[in-house]
Amino acid sequence: MDIKAYMVEVGVAARQAASIMASVSTGLKNKALLATADILNEQRNNLMLENEKDLEQARQNGLEPAMVDRLALTPDRIATMIEGLRQVAGLDDPTGIINDLKYMPSGIQVGKMRVPLGVIGIIYESRPNVTVEAASLCIKSGNATILRGGSEAIHSNKAIAGCIAIGLEDAGLPSAVVQVVSTTDRAAVGELITMSEYVDVIVPRGGKGLIERISRDAKVAVIKHLDGICHVFIDRDADIQKANDIALNSKTHRYGTCNTMETLLVDAALDEQVLLDLAVLYREKGVELRGCERTCAILSNAQAATDEDWSTEYLAPILSIKIVEDMEEAIGHINQYGSHHTDAIITENYTKGRLFLTKVDSSSVMINASTRFADGFEYGLGAEIGISTDKIHARGPVGLLGLTSEKYIVLGDGHVRQ
Repeated sequence: MDIKAYMVEVGVAARQAASIMASVSTGLKNKALLATADILNEQRNNLMLENEKDLEQARQNGLEPAMVDRLALTPDRIATMIEGLRQVAGLDDPTGIINDLKYMPSGIQVGKMRVPLGVIGIIYESRPNVTVEAASLCIKSGNATILRGGSEAIHSNKAIAGCIAIGLEDAGLPSAVVQVVSTTDRAAVGELITMSEYVDVIVPRGGKGLIERISRDAKVAVIKHLDGICHVFIDRDADIQKANDIALNSKTHRYGTCNTMETLLVDAALDEQVLLDLAVLYREKGVELRGCERTCAILSNAQAATDEDWSTEYLAPILSIKIVEDMEEAIGHINQYGSHHTDAIITENYTKGRLFLTKVDSSSVMINASTRFADGFEYGLGAEIGISTDKIHARGPVGLLGLTSEKYIVLGDGHVRQ
């Protein structure tokens, strides 16, 4: 296969589909989503048969059991995919909304209209249910999308793509609105991220290595985050029970997520009072503690932390702990070592809380809440396509609104400039 020629063909079809989607009604988008949900429901057995091909290949290739599990399309996961489509159909459509319309001294009206981004390339690994999540958000926001899943899920992704194509056609929309790259050749990724004439935005979802490569080589704008080095700072004015609950939940609710706390910062005024209780709670959960010199002096079971620990996303039951003199030192540590993802302060001092919100340079900043809330569903977005730590366009969880932009509109009645 000539990969370049194939990807150009995909890109041309996506651009044509995007021009159609720009003016498609909310009703037709919802019809496509609901039809796809029905098709997936009808095709459950076929989806599982195709998925079994991927699972068998994964076992033969010696993939870790956890990776094999991520690939599996169980009946419950298929049901979740179907329900997800129906939920997205029920979300408000952001496209076409006009904001800030006002009269200018010249007599014209100026406002902003929310519009689709155009063609979105999404590159992801392992989980085939991402195919449905990504496609549904792109359809509802009026975009066309080119999906490049991992080679380990190629049979599953093709089967899902077939269902989406039928759903789109049932609504009278072109199947090219959602295209799954049919080749497992890695050269397809290189083409996708450099096709600026056909692709408007790239969204990588996967490990740090993948995202670093995409960010380095892409000639198209990228919505991404590299790490989730999240912090919780326990201030001297904290409610101790709240601090214990939040520090425990932020770390142990789930270990392998980008919004899991990796570093705990504790005000020196509360060091022993907080750490002795938390150490017991973490020990019960099997969490390994790595601490600064002052932390190790209090907790005999803590290992000495290195400078590398402060900038490491463990994604495991490991936690680094540092005692700081005050909030200013905590903020300095977060801004130096953090990944600008999610950081929280535990305090009953309103002034400190507001200052923390202002001075911490992250896409989500919290007061008295677990970092695990940094999620599109929890933020009321309905679903998310990823999380962005960039400062341009979308920042934080990226839902439907993040898959649109704004353009100025001007309303006149024969107005000419004097």
